[in-house]
Amino acid sequence: MTQLTRARIRDLMGQVLENQGRVLPDDDGADLREVGFRSLDFSELALRVEDETGQELNFDAPGLRRIATVGDVLDFLVELHRQ
Repeated sequence: MTQLTRARIRDLMGQVLENQGRVLPDDDGADLREVGFRSLDFSELALRVEDETGQELNFDAPGLRRIATVGDVLDFLVELHRQ
């Protein structure tokens, strides 16, 4: 199993947005609605993390509801990856 750093997950998140003509801001406090990061984008990012790590991520809807910023996405995926 490959360990991913927060920085690498951020890079993957930037790639997801870049593929859609959007840019990931430097500020981890940026609101996802303002960035244009949607649930479909989150799903794509999660799949990329799974592909890189070879580990399936298991999460439920209540955990996702608290995600509002870029940093929240990164924290959530880092924590899931550690489990």
